[in-house]
Amino acid sequence: MRWTRFRFIGAAALPLLLFGCVHMDVLAPRTSPSPQTPFSPPPDVMPPPVETPAFQRPPGFPESKKLWSLADLVDIGLFNNMQTRMAWSAARSAAAALGAVRGAFFPRLAVDVNALKTKSSAVIGQILVFDYSSLTPIASLSWQLLDFGGRSGLTEEARDALAAANWTQNSVIQNVILLIEQNYYQYVAAKALLAAQETSRGEAEKNLEAAEARRRAGVATLADTLQAKTVVSRIQLDIITTQGLIQTLKGVLADSLGMPANAEFDIAADLPETLPVNDAGGSVERRIAEALARRPDLAASRALALKAAAHIGAVRAQGLPTLNFTGSYGRVFYSTPAQANSFSAALVLDIPLFRGFSVAYQALQAEMDAETMRAQVRKSELDVGLQVWTSYFGVQTAAQRIRTAQDLLNLAQQSYDVASGSYKEGVSSILDLLAAQSALENGRVQLVQAKAQWLLSLVQFARDSGMLDSPGGATARTEKGER
Repeated sequence: MRWTRFRFIGAAALPLLLFGCVHMDVLAPRTSPSPQTPFSPPPDVMPPPVETPAFQRPPGFPESKKLWSLADLVDIGLFNNMQTRMAWSAARSAAAALGAVRGAFFPRLAVDVNALKTKSSAVIGQILVFDYSSLTPIASLSWQLLDFGGRSGLTEEARDALAAANWTQNSVIQNVILLIEQNYYQYVAAKALLAAQETSRGEAEKNLEAAEARRRAGVATLADTLQAKTVVSRIQLDIITTQGLIQTLKGVLADSLGMPANAEFDIAADLPETLPVNDAGGSVERRIAEALARRPDLAASRALALKAAAHIGAVRAQGLPTLNFTGSYGRVFYSTPAQANSFSAALVLDIPLFRGFSVAYQALQAEMDAETMRAQVRKSELDVGLQVWTSYFGVQTAAQRIRTAQDLLNLAQQSYDVASGSYKEGVSSILDLLAAQSALENGRVQLVQAKAQWLLSLVQFARDSGMLDSPGGATARTEKGER
């Protein structure tokens, strides 16, 4: 009795002993050694590298071409921007899902093979030993012959989901084109701004030379020279800032193309001298109607609404009867010469009577989801109308800005020419000359910004109207300024 008690106590103490042998030190190889030390995973647990898509040039694109047009940039971007690849993969996934759902209309065949080894003994007056093996292949078939819309509803859902995925891909393509063109025009505008600042620096240096010449002639003071030098230094600082901005925008443009920021390329065009800002572009009402008919993201929203409506029928069918056929055929092969065959066939009518109201509630949920999607479509239509309205008048406003900026630049140029001649003749002061130069410099900047804003507004309007379809079409229209 005492020995039994000791054995019980030892068995109870063994887990406590084993638990006590585990210390915090065993966690050190799996975690950081201290709170302030970053975790460094050992080399053997580092995740393997993931194979990612490589950069591709469009078919027929020259390898040696380094100066790219806007159409080239769009072609390259559509090939390499991962947003288009992800949208394309999602559409192909939806196509595969439709094929999988359609499989419910086909019969299902299966073959099972059971191998059995049995060895046992029994005493029935004497010892009997059973030792035999068997192999049983069984072929089975099941086929749903009839339902009340369940499979059709799921198929319709998958078909609408595929339509939504395809329209979404078209929308992503438009968004990528828009992104590339926006980055392109910002990059072009920054280069044009740099050229304008360099022109202003040249004028400021000439004014500095004039001030120094007047000072040497004794008709100007040191203050005139210092003020002129200050303007040169300020413009030089602006140039340095713009040069950094150009490199940043080039990296942003490369990223939108699916390329590394340090990729070697440049663009083949500059900011246009003249833009077709007088084109009417049609009425805004017609543009809104066209957008409602052409916008791919709106078409995707409508497809999702149809998918939600189809889901109602699929859910309701869960509470309706189904008719299924099942059949099987098998043969048992024993280790002895004996064999046995089996065959079965059945028609199964499944009539669900009560499922705790779950099907009814799921149907109500599907109806509300469909109502939500219909409301979402209406909201999307209103959003599209507002976007077209806003971008349409954005283009009109940007066109007026260009006209006004051009007029201001012409007046500033005339004022500067007069002030420069007057200063050299000693009629006006350095302050008058620098003020006229500052107005001229600001006029150049305003004109560059106005042109860039018009181009950006134009491509945004093309996208909002659903016209940004392809690099050969929408891009060419954008470069020509068509609206």
